[in-house]
Amino acid sequence: MKRLSPEDQLFLWLEKRQQPMHVAGLQLFSFPEEAGDNYVYELAEQMRAYTEVSPPLNKRLVQRWGQFYWEKDERPDLEHHFRFEALPTPGRIRELLAFVSAEHSHAMDRQRPLWEVHLIEGLQDRRFALYSKIHHSLVDGVSAMRLAQKVLSPDPNLRNQPPIWALPTNTRAGQARSPSVLQNLRHLLGDAGQQLGTIPGVTKQLLKTINEARRNPEYDSIFHAPPCILNQPVTGSRRFAAQSFHLDRIKAVGKTYHATVNDTVLAICAHALRSYLKSQDALPDQPLIAMVPVSLRQEGHEGGNQVGTILASLGTHIADPAQRLAHIRASMQEGKDRYAAMTPEQCINYTALTMAPAGFQLLTGLAPRWQTFNVVISNVPGPKETMYWNGARLEGMYPVSIVLDRMALNMTLNSYNDQVEFGLIGCRRTLPSLQRLLDYLEEGLQALEH
Repeated sequence: MKRLSPEDQLFLWLEKRQQPMHVAGLQLFSFPEEAGDNYVYELAEQMRAYTEVSPPLNKRLVQRWGQFYWEKDERPDLEHHFRFEALPTPGRIRELLAFVSAEHSHAMDRQRPLWEVHLIEGLQDRRFALYSKIHHSLVDGVSAMRLAQKVLSPDPNLRNQPPIWALPTNTRAGQARSPSVLQNLRHLLGDAGQQLGTIPGVTKQLLKTINEARRNPEYDSIFHAPPCILNQPVTGSRRFAAQSFHLDRIKAVGKTYHATVNDTVLAICAHALRSYLKSQDALPDQPLIAMVPVSLRQEGHEGGNQVGTILASLGTHIADPAQRLAHIRASMQEGKDRYAAMTPEQCINYTALTMAPAGFQLLTGLAPRWQTFNVVISNVPGPKETMYWNGARLEGMYPVSIVLDRMALNMTLNSYNDQVEFGLIGCRRTLPSLQRLLDYLEEGLQALEH
């Protein structure tokens, strides 16, 4: 048996009925040209033939003395983990998203390995889908994306590709994790002796942040994310919405405004959030604050990941789209400049310190006025070329993330080939008509184009 890290155990301790702690991905495929009408059924039979489960999906939880451990499941029940499903007619994307919304609401059985794969037929236009979910204690968003990519191939003629649970074992030690509030809180509380040397540099930057916030009320600090309906307690029911945008459209806007792709994506999300909250008569007077994971690696620096989180003002109090993008660009650049003045270890500790109030609020709910940020907007890189699985062309891949109490919306996107794929997951009761955000995303991009 292997004990889970404190960080991974935290995902299990946090889990409750209204707060399942799994991540997922939705992949949309088109049939190979030569495929018959029974293609998906035949694919299901082929997948069932893989009865051996590879790490890490062959592990199940065991609890001893208040701690969680992984042990190998010697008799995995593939009928439980792999499910062949059919959408109700007429098999539109609407029905597919409703299916994912319902499935993502269900917590997984801790007596079994914490993953499921759903092969879904019945879509219009000779298409099918895969919905795969894995508990966050087993993988994070980045490593889940790596698993999904290992299944795929750029070769449209390749056949007999295994399903995700039968992939060859990865012998590389360790997996890089993208930053999260909970991970940063754990880092701040742990290994304290090793962090003492970073105190002067971190303190200098933190005081600079506080002083700038006092001088400039619009400065994005760790203290003044506004109260918002996005930050209410949640139920266990989810709604999932997804949309693809052509990367060239986003790049063209960024080039015009001298902004990065990430800045432009944030501006599109800001427009969608502003419009949605206005429709609910719930737009705060102060700008929403987003927690944005970013890469901080400098040119010429090799090895490891230098990653931090920027608390970016989304400028939702600004009506003009171009001015809002300029505001976001300045806010993001301020955060990057702040990290540039620190060593990698100082970057990590500064991020941990600024995220600590958010972690305390998410864990306890005891500081409702101490709202560090309102929404998470994260971008996970995906494949840069067209991919296939057993000859089926991958048309789109959409992330499905986690909703927490007091964090009722998660906006995650990933790149794929020449597309940017948005996956929005939220609490159905807290955020009614969440699917309207898709229209508002398109409106936001069009507004910047115009």
